[in-house]
Amino acid sequence: MNFANTPRFSNQGLRPGSQLLLCTLTSLALLVGDSQFGLMDRTRDALSVVLYPIQRAVNMPMAAAAHIGEFFITQTALKQENAALRSRELAQSARLARLTSLEQEVQQLKALNSLRTDSLRAGQLGEVLYTARDPFSYKIIIDKGLDAGLAAGLPVVDERGLVGQVTRVQPLTAEVTLIIDKNQMVPVVNQRTGQRSLLYGYGGGVEVRYLPAAADIQQGDLLVTSGIDGLYSEGIPVARVTRVDRPAGASFARVLCQSIAGVQSSRYMLVLPPRAAMPPRPAPAPQPAKPKKKKDTEDEG
Repeated sequence: MNFANTPRFSNQGLRPGSQLLLCTLTSLALLVGDSQFGLMDRTRDALSVVLYPIQRAVNMPMAAAAHIGEFFITQTALKQENAALRSRELAQSARLARLTSLEQEVQQLKALNSLRTDSLRAGQLGEVLYTARDPFSYKIIIDKGLDAGLAAGLPVVDERGLVGQVTRVQPLTAEVTLIIDKNQMVPVVNQRTGQRSLLYGYGGGVEVRYLPAAADIQQGDLLVTSGIDGLYSEGIPVARVTRVDRPAGASFARVLCQSIAGVQSSRYMLVLPPRAAMPPRPAPAPQPAKPKKKKDTEDEG
């Protein structure tokens, strides 16, 4: 018998059945030891530490894709929300502007209504429709005319003071020439000193003309209607003095003023009724007859 080709037991190892039995017993021993004594806790902890970077590397592409998708979704939502908030803000701003304008109109109407005392009860409340076509004139058109009993020459005021004068009347509208027009003139009196003067418009503003250079007038003086022209009622605020120039050697002072009323901003105005007819001017005194000269008497004889 040739024993040279026969494998030894150490080279063959355990048989498969024995290996299975050994692995089974080892597994049972580890299970029992782990459940009863916690033998594998440290091993699992060590393995989790070793395998954590690998898990992070494997999950990183999916996590990055999720973050990118969430970023774009968030950006889209933020853009939509910003657009909605911007639209809402514009709507609220427009509504606030309308409310502010309505509040100002209500306050102006209340102030005008308070002006309608017993003496001014017949005054007509008018609304400004548009300005005149001539850009070099300062005129406005109101929504009252012959149908409301208006006539040329009636004064027009707002809640602060004199605005102008009705210069042309049509069936449904009327033209009002503002006091800042270059063809408009108002007799005024200095409320502080009582001195009378004439206030002229010069196309965008007002000034006092032909006032002596030595006249007592200063910045801040209030000028009101004097009422001596038979057109404007007495005491209506017209303008406030803003600057007084007295050039050397000049006969008249230059007095610049600022109108009290909102001549270019008021929307509602009150057309005052005509004043009571003023008594006629007294007739001039008759001139005494001149005595005839002696020569003229002889000629007549």
